[in-house]
Amino acid sequence: MKKVILSEQDIDRIIEMAWEDRTPFDAILDQFGLKEQEVIELMRKEMKRSSWKMWRERVQGRATKHRVKSTILKGRFKCDLQRSISMNKISKRK
Repeated sequence: MKKVILSEQDIDRIIEMAWEDRTPFDAILDQFGLKEQEVIELMRKEMKRSSWKMWRERVQGRATKHRVKSTILKGRFKCDLQRSISMNKISKRK
């Protein structure tokens, strides 16, 4: 397994994506090259123990975190209401 070098900004974005209910682990793999187990290890390392436990309970068995189990259309990683994202901040609505 090759080692992926991540910037602080990449780590922040991965954590954000991992917390999002509708972002599958496959999206993180596509974007950052981290498999589900590597995301779990990153979350454990970067989060407080209580936060990590809460996150693990939240995502275990959640169909939307796995593209194969998900009913969400392929390739759709964000809500229809969400506008473009720049610097990890969602643009304000009109």
